[in-house]
Amino acid sequence: MATRTVCTDCQKWIIRQDNFINTAIFAYDNSMQLFMKQYKFNGDYRLRLIFSAFMQAFINQRYKVENLVIVPVPVTETTLLQRGFNQVCGLLSEVKYMDCLTMKAISKVPQSMKTRQDRLLTPQPFELRPNLYKNLTGKNILIVDDIYTTGVTIRHAAKALSIVQPSKIMGLTLAR
Repeated sequence: MATRTVCTDCQKWIIRQDNFINTAIFAYDNSMQLFMKQYKFNGDYRLRLIFSAFMQAFINQRYKVENLVIVPVPVTETTLLQRGFNQVCGLLSEVKYMDCLTMKAISKVPQSMKTRQDRLLTPQPFELRPNLYKNLTGKNILIVDDIYTTGVTIRHAAKALSIVQPSKIMGLTLAR
C-alpha cells in the first residue's frame, strides 16, 4: 500500500495554518519537465492523451464523493491565444469539468519566468465567472492544475472559489 507523505512545502503551509490539501500524482522530475516543455511550451496538444485517461481513472478512484465539481485552473487570454489551448483542460479531456474561474485583466508575467519569491507574492489572479454561485454552493470542489511549484496558484483558485461556500475544496496536480 502506498504511503502518503506531507512534503516540506506543505509543511510550511500548515505552519501558516493553511489547511488546503493538494495531491500531486507524479514528481516533477526530468522526464516530466521534458513532457511539459513539449506539451505546454511547444504546444504539442496530442501529448494530452498520455495522461488524460489516467487523470480520469485517478479522479474516479480517489475522489468518490458526492456532488464533486472539477475545476481546472484557467490560463490568460494571451496564453490561450499563443498556445491554442489550456493545458489543464487538455489533461481533463476525459473528465466532465466546470470552467468557472477566469483570469482577472491584469498584466501577468508567466509563472515559469518568476522566482520562487515572486511566485509567493503573486496577487490574486482569479475571479469566479458570474452566475455560478448556486452551481457550486455546498459542493465538493476539486481544483486541478498541471504543476505544483509553490502552491500559490492553486491556493488563489481555492480562495476565489471559497466565496460560494462549498462543502470542501481540494487540489490535484499532475506533478510536484
